[in-house]
Amino acid sequence: MFSYEVLQSFNNLEMLVYSYIMEHKTEIQYMTIRELADAVHVSTSTVIRFCRKTGCDGYSEFRVQFKMYLKQEKENRRKLAGDGNLDEITNFFRTVSSTRYEELLDRAAEMIQGAKQVIFIGIGTSGILGKYGARYFSNLGKYSQHIEDPYYPIVTDLEDTLVIALSESGETQEVIKLAGRFMNHGCRLLVITNGASCTLGKMADLCLTYYVQEVIVREEYSVTTQVPVLYILETLGKRSIF
Repeated sequence: MFSYEVLQSFNNLEMLVYSYIMEHKTEIQYMTIRELADAVHVSTSTVIRFCRKTGCDGYSEFRVQFKMYLKQEKENRRKLAGDGNLDEITNFFRTVSSTRYEELLDRAAEMIQGAKQVIFIGIGTSGILGKYGARYFSNLGKYSQHIEDPYYPIVTDLEDTLVIALSESGETQEVIKLAGRFMNHGCRLLVITNGASCTLGKMADLCLTYYVQEVIVREEYSVTTQVPVLYILETLGKRSIF
């Protein structure tokens, strides 16, 4: 509702409306458009323009959408508090203990064993996990590195190189482009993502998925649990070395 693009579109008066609404989340649900305009010291026309920039036809629709927005925020806070999170992680561990998933982990470990070098790619939270994976593999004796810069130049073919791409959505354009450039230079691609039916998953020689509930706060920041990713990385590291 209040994405970066929407906030960028607000002028100074509309930002005053936004600030007041965010500071009076409960009261705003019962205020008329005139009461809101008077409280912020703007015209009702300014309030209407504000509502339209959030994708609503008018103030009445905005109040309905804002109520739903607050409900979703409350649900996200509940998830952040851990309610239900343990069940998701428990379900994940049931999945990885299945024969099918064990076979996938073994295949991935074989890919790592057969590679002369391993390169992790990913940005944001996935980038941090990529750094951890590279260090963890290196600690185990498999020299690895992490590239977070999506515009990193690749000018020569890389024989026997395995690229491990980390992306929760599997749709991060920068990671997709970087993975594609590595593949064009002869690298194999192992993807770890939250769902198989994504662009990165379709590109991969092998895709490992973990399927946990996505949790987004403030409409753009992911706080989805990364416990499954850590487990997969450490399991692969140990299986490929020992």
